[in-house]
Amino acid sequence: MKKTWLLGFGFFSISITWSLYNAFVPYFLDPYLKSTALIGFMMTLDNYFALFLQPWIGHLSDKTQTRFGKRMPFLMLGMPAAALFVILIPLHTSFITLLLFMMLMNLSMSVYRSPTVALMPDITPDHQRTKANGIINFMGGFGGILAFGAGSVLYGANPSFPFIAAAAITLISLWILTAAIKENRDVIVSLPAEKRPKIKLKGELDRTTVLLLAAIFFWFVSYQGVEALFTLYGKHYMGLTEKDAAFSLTFFSLFFVLFAIPSGWLGNRLGKRKTILAGVIGLFAVFAAVPFVDTVLLLRVLLALGGICWALININSYPFVVSVGSEGSIGTRTGLYYLVSSLAAITSPPLLGLMIDQFGYRSLFICASAGMLLALLFISLVRHDGKSAAANEPVSAEANM
Repeated sequence: MKKTWLLGFGFFSISITWSLYNAFVPYFLDPYLKSTALIGFMMTLDNYFALFLQPWIGHLSDKTQTRFGKRMPFLMLGMPAAALFVILIPLHTSFITLLLFMMLMNLSMSVYRSPTVALMPDITPDHQRTKANGIINFMGGFGGILAFGAGSVLYGANPSFPFIAAAAITLISLWILTAAIKENRDVIVSLPAEKRPKIKLKGELDRTTVLLLAAIFFWFVSYQGVEALFTLYGKHYMGLTEKDAAFSLTFFSLFFVLFAIPSGWLGNRLGKRKTILAGVIGLFAVFAAVPFVDTVLLLRVLLALGGICWALININSYPFVVSVGSEGSIGTRTGLYYLVSSLAAITSPPLLGLMIDQFGYRSLFICASAGMLLALLFISLVRHDGKSAAANEPVSAEANM
């Protein structure tokens, strides 16, 4: 699993950048926009790019063949561009320049996010993918801890410092990935381009996949809305400082990290569906309880429990989506996974922001718990146990084991 740990640096850099973006960009928007719904909407503009680019880029990477491999060229293009624009975000001089840098950063990240994720199943045998997803999410969650913990300290010193640090980490991660992972050597199944089956997006949308994607959509509606608007909730509803509100999210990320690898083990042991069900039920209970909390200590305890439940869900959901399809559709299914999560990211912050404008900040977690109930409904209708349909496919003689 050494390659998996090294691949985790890609997720580490992505997680740091996204966590900083969600935690601190609302503060940059706050002076320009007085409506929480508008702030929520502005936080989703990047996802309109992801909505169209993620499935297309994931599908394109399935068909790409270069001397660097089929995924790595997208990382080599997108990561340096993302590092540049993340530095420029806190250096904005107006609302227009802030919006421009936000869009360009997220456009750059859309170029390499799906290919980075698709690399995991590319270099990992099917029976180890849930465990591998736990490892790379452990790395990603550790990135979240740094973003909310060290990032809040850096932000207190200077708002540009955490973004400069994220850019440096992104470039270092790219160097590690290009040095350690050689696709033409490390990919488990490697078929010549002319022998690869043609994958069509429509053909991947069987009943199980549609139900699973629907569940993913609703739990991401809940999660994305809370992540994007929580710092404003802490500041305006609970009276926390900007620094303390951001630091509180560290507890969610910390316990997500601690339970990332155990969640992968449970997914293999109990099945992906049962493990996800337990997480959805638990996160519903956490979100439903938060509106009744009026102390920082209890809030952080609930966020810690929420991190555990999110690990049970998130660690097993992507391998579940991949397991329903074939080895040749990994990039396509990765794109579908991010299509759905991007739809949720587009829908959730402005919708929950509108609810906050109408009914107050308490409604944030009420709506989030309702989203988890809908996710529970759809995942309950899935009958697949998460065992890969491709598990019994023959491996090419050209594969490098």
